[in-house]
Amino acid sequence: MTTLGAPPPQQQGPPPVPEPPSGPGVVPPFPAPPVEGRGRRVGLGLGLGALVLVLVLGGGLAAFIGLTTVATRALNEQADVVVSDYLDAVRDKRYGEAYDMLCQQTRDNETEAEFTSQVSAGEPIASFDVGDVELVQMSAPVDVTYADGSTARLRAYLAQNRRTGGFEVCRVEE
Repeated sequence: MTTLGAPPPQQQGPPPVPEPPSGPGVVPPFPAPPVEGRGRRVGLGLGLGALVLVLVLGGGLAAFIGLTTVATRALNEQADVVVSDYLDAVRDKRYGEAYDMLCQQTRDNETEAEFTSQVSAGEPIASFDVGDVELVQMSAPVDVTYADGSTARLRAYLAQNRRTGGFEVCRVEE
């Protein structure tokens, strides 16, 4: 029996969890989903994504540098061959061959006889060394040693043949 005004008897332990109401769409009261390891997975995913990005960009940069280096070497090699062949013909007094190696614009402005007269009047070349091509000016420096022992630094101006794509000498001057 209970007496009026007396407090109800106290229960020991947590209060009982009420049963969820029955019916469609009712979700039982679960605690929050587990989050253990979620931060580590996100960090790992971001780290792997950054690594892939660095590898792709690094590989692209390495390919670009390699391609640029190879192209520059190829252009220098082609310019060296063209200028050397021209100067060999001039040195060996094969003026007709040297004239044929000139670019079309120069041949249009100067006859073979004028070219031969001008080149044969110059100091004979003993040896030469062709430097690296400068693409902005389309020229290559040439260190020349003449038959009398004097030296000079000349510049060989080049043009690209539209049909073949190769370099041609247009003029050589100091």
